[in-house]
Amino acid sequence: MKLLLKHCGILAAGGAGFRCLENAYLGVDGDTIDYIGTEKPRAAYDQEKDLSGRLLLPGLINCHGHSPMVLLRGVGSDLSLQEWLFGKIMPIEDKLTAEDIRLGNQLALLEMISTGTTSYSDMYFEPQTAVENALACGIKANISRPVQCFDKDEAYAGNFRARESIGLFKDFHGAGDGRVRIDFSVHAEYTCFEHIVGPYSADCKALGGRMHIHLSETKKEHDECVEKYGKTPAKWFYDLGTFDCPTAAAHCVFVTEEDMALMLEKGVSPIHNPTSNMKLGSGFAPIQRMLDLGLNVTLGTDGAASNNNLNMLEELHLAAVLHNGYHRDPTILKPAQLLAMATRHGAKLQGREDTGELAVGKKADIIALDLTKPHMVPNFDPMALAVYSAQGSDVVMTMVDGKILYENGEFLTLDADKILHEAGAAARRLHG
Repeated sequence: MKLLLKHCGILAAGGAGFRCLENAYLGVDGDTIDYIGTEKPRAAYDQEKDLSGRLLLPGLINCHGHSPMVLLRGVGSDLSLQEWLFGKIMPIEDKLTAEDIRLGNQLALLEMISTGTTSYSDMYFEPQTAVENALACGIKANISRPVQCFDKDEAYAGNFRARESIGLFKDFHGAGDGRVRIDFSVHAEYTCFEHIVGPYSADCKALGGRMHIHLSETKKEHDECVEKYGKTPAKWFYDLGTFDCPTAAAHCVFVTEEDMALMLEKGVSPIHNPTSNMKLGSGFAPIQRMLDLGLNVTLGTDGAASNNNLNMLEELHLAAVLHNGYHRDPTILKPAQLLAMATRHGAKLQGREDTGELAVGKKADIIALDLTKPHMVPNFDPMALAVYSAQGSDVVMTMVDGKILYENGEFLTLDADKILHEAGAAARRLHG
């Protein structure tokens, strides 16, 4: 089907950034954008949708999270990461069933889709449930099963997490016409050993996979790695061959100049998680320095247990103001840079070169913001408005591959009432 979106504002691709079009038209042919302009196209469309008072953006890409942790939203607040993770989170996670994880992922999908996320990267166990949900609801997802090891005597061949990860890749990578991609994942240096990470990284490279890790999230993690191995976590992964695969590195709060040089050499994409890093008191990642060096910096929410939401528009806003205040410089990060981090850069991290911007020939992964809300008026600068003013609740349409998943408060591919009821019951049982 051919669909024409008309009379809308559009943040279209323009050189290295964006160009703002007013009272414009965007045409979709099947799953692909086939027209963008301020003149009505001559070609005929099967359906025309009037989006007056709306601003079209590329779909937001959430590059790091643990979606089922919405069931742990708010658990262990006001604790350090180590206390939070090992003292509060893991004991509840030990009780999670595959059905709990499926429901948690569905609840997360409701939240992400309704706030403008069209593709997300996830790291969690029982990952086949997330694959099934993504295939059913129409979102794009890079799913990974994190590898950990807590027994230094465990052989790589005996690590069931690695086996599950590789099996998932072989079974589902590229499913749903490429909407689902399977990544490899090492949870972190502090939850694994060299004799596991080395061969697992080699398997990832041999199979043409991509890697997703946590990296230097806290000073404690960073310093203890240096004390234990005589090298930083980044150098540890580098030496084990992990960075020989396209790698997504979450947090990167305490990476050094030498670490960033290694990351640049290998094309590692840092993932900035401003809310999580602030809530857990981890610190401030050197985002401007990374961008200056040419690293492909992206954005993510992290899990809802350390955020407490999955709203990418909130991450955009916080990233915009956080570094200005920290550096006492209001020019540190500009709206165009931040929007690129949440869209085009995220697409590159996920290995999705056919999305991340509104341009002819790209996939129709599109969101619409309501410009008629009081806090969105007046509109002198659409990019600044999207970054500084827009709320998740301003999203009135979410489209993936030309298919509308959410519109004007209605979920078209998910049963919201059923999910809210069942996920709520699962959460009460887990916390009872």
